[in-house]
Amino acid sequence: MDTSGYESFSFTNSRSVNVALGSPDRAFPPHRHAYGEIILAGKGKKNIYRINDSLYSLKEGDILLIWPMELHEIIDADRMNSTLIQYNNSLADSLFDFKRIVNLYHGLHVIRQADHPELIHKLQEEIMKMDKVFFDGKKNNETRCALHLLKFILVLDEHHNELEEDISSDKSKNISENALWNIISVMDYIKNNLTADDLSQTAMAKKAGINKDYFSRVFKEVTGIGYSKWLNIVRVEKTISLLPEERLSLTEIAMLSGFKSIPSFNRVFSEYEKISPSDYRRRIRENHTSSPAVINKA
Repeated sequence: MDTSGYESFSFTNSRSVNVALGSPDRAFPPHRHAYGEIILAGKGKKNIYRINDSLYSLKEGDILLIWPMELHEIIDADRMNSTLIQYNNSLADSLFDFKRIVNLYHGLHVIRQADHPELIHKLQEEIMKMDKVFFDGKKNNETRCALHLLKFILVLDEHHNELEEDISSDKSKNISENALWNIISVMDYIKNNLTADDLSQTAMAKKAGINKDYFSRVFKEVTGIGYSKWLNIVRVEKTISLLPEERLSLTEIAMLSGFKSIPSFNRVFSEYEKISPSDYRRRIRENHTSSPAVINKA
């Protein structure tokens, strides 16, 4: 689990779902990680975030959605009274419905209490249940958190018609479920075969059964980015998941993540994470030795 870029919050290790402790720091620089985030805004007068190139100002009770590997920044926010949930991207990838919803809502970043009071109430309930369950110290709290996360995602999808204007205003994709299935199938293949000899766009279009130009257009509609950039992000995401494994050398990690050379590995990783793979691994070690094994919210 990546513990180096978690916005100064404290997290336990190796969780599919994490709930953050508060931080007095009101800002954190641009970063990205393989975890998706759900933020319930606190009561402070300012809650300003940036996702990609857009600024979002939240009021108490508003919900911010940051999808896996999105570039985001905390400009000025009340982080002591906010609730932050993070979920592992592999959890989202394990269910087609979850992947479908993530892709459908990928352009939606803010749900405002003033505009959607009933929906916000339902979503807040699931967030607070995750928060309570995560810290209750009882058996199977990770699984119980995951159940509430899935309920959160289901509630979101049940209100699709209500959110349609918000989604369209954020330029969300409009794509058939069949086309979505073809693209997601290819995405799954790539994630499970990063060491394959040929992951070119041409080869993946052939695997999807469509021509290269159409594949390129639909792929960008589904993911919001071009194929090459997405592939690099997936390789970086794989690298992040492997860096805590001390038995693996950086060269082995580079090869397992699909990089063909060490210079390419270092260049791409540093471009997306703003830090070298070796320094990133060093941070993980430092955080692991300094972080408590059990976190008590009290």
